[in-house]
Amino acid sequence: MVKICCIGAGYVGGPTMAVIALKCPNISVAVVDISVSRIQAWNSDQLPIYEPGLEEVVKKCRGNNLFFSTDVEKHVSEADIIFVSVNTPTKTQGLGAGKAADLTYWESAARMIADVSKSDKIVVEKSTVPVKTAEAIEKILTHNAKGINFQILSNPEFLAEGTAISDLYNPDRVLIGGRETPEGKKAIQALKDVYAHWVPVDRIICTNLWSAELSKLAANAFLAQRISSVNAMSALCEATGADVSQVSHAVGMDSRIGPKFLNASVGFGGSCFQKDILNLIYICECNGLPEVANYWKQVIKVNDYQKTRFVNRLVSSMFNTVSGKKIAILGFAFKKDTGDTRETPAIDVCKGLLGDKAMLSIYDPQVPEEQIMRDLSMNKYEWDHPIHLQPMSPSAVKQVKVTWDAYEATKDSHGICILTEWDEFRNLDYKRIYDNMQKPAFVFDGRNVVDMEKLRQIGFIVYSIGKPLDAWLKDMPAMA
Repeated sequence: MVKICCIGAGYVGGPTMAVIALKCPNISVAVVDISVSRIQAWNSDQLPIYEPGLEEVVKKCRGNNLFFSTDVEKHVSEADIIFVSVNTPTKTQGLGAGKAADLTYWESAARMIADVSKSDKIVVEKSTVPVKTAEAIEKILTHNAKGINFQILSNPEFLAEGTAISDLYNPDRVLIGGRETPEGKKAIQALKDVYAHWVPVDRIICTNLWSAELSKLAANAFLAQRISSVNAMSALCEATGADVSQVSHAVGMDSRIGPKFLNASVGFGGSCFQKDILNLIYICECNGLPEVANYWKQVIKVNDYQKTRFVNRLVSSMFNTVSGKKIAILGFAFKKDTGDTRETPAIDVCKGLLGDKAMLSIYDPQVPEEQIMRDLSMNKYEWDHPIHLQPMSPSAVKQVKVTWDAYEATKDSHGICILTEWDEFRNLDYKRIYDNMQKPAFVFDGRNVVDMEKLRQIGFIVYSIGKPLDAWLKDMPAMA
């Protein structure tokens, strides 16, 4: 029986291994992590991450051929194929701070694999890593190998949160990069055989190591670039009276461009886009390509500009001050159908409003209060370190209250910010909300989910990203 072990029981490791176990009943899959609380959660009824369809898969396989354990060394030494999906945060200090990936966790995983292995292994990079990581890992493994043969493969994940399980069932492509040697090709074939249990062979692409590593960074950079492109257009639409939804629909009808990732919003978030682009920028700079680096920097600059612009628009339309005013924040996750708040634009928007002394009342159907408080009290990039290395008890931010109900959050507020496109926000009773708010009542829709005309008829002053401006907003231009 082939044995697979995955180091890291997070957003990538958990769902990926659960689906492999489901689709390959003849393979034994162990997911290991040093975090006791995380493994306990995977073994309980309350999984540590929310992902539609995940619970059913885990319950079906857990205890049969899917195991979650903190006994890292035992499972690693027994495995034939080891997936490594540990955190690769952005460095906060030292060489490349603010851009380069911090490979501390990766390196310690590699050294541990070398220490405990008694038989040949295939080691698979699953975390998003900078190009040439495989080479570094290979050196660590071979210099500590004690006569054991290690083959390194790169198998980047292309999952979108909220649809991870269906993405795993039916991927656009599975990418496997390896050495172009007989041993390397054999290792590629072994991993290909696992995926071929359910993925059509023509969707499994085999490349060299560097191509696989770079393809992942490039794919995320291209997707983020589309979002920044439409967000840049949204600012121009507001200035000219155009409607960004109409513009992006017209543009997306061009089959060469296509309609996906053309929704204007308050900005992109998630654990990968910003981190991967920063990584790409750093690699370009290290390889003497400043023009290329500057090109990709703009994608992040426009994203930051969009968040700043949103906060400025809000403050300026509310008589240039939100000090002491209650603002309701609807949605904190970086997108709907996930509880993930990593790099969510809500953090920067909330911090911007708190900087102006607003009182925030936050509601998100999937994000617990402790997580929101932790996010608002953390420094940039700290979120990507394992939880036991994050600030222990998040200092409660005094001006923030977290509620479990949209109506409670909006009661007595001066304005509402919609920062995640949860379906339920489309169907709220806005008349009831309006009646319980201070007047004038504002809605700032950062995801274009509400029907502006309906809300205006109720009496709201509405700002929607990239839409023609309310007369009120034209009189109060957003201060830069």
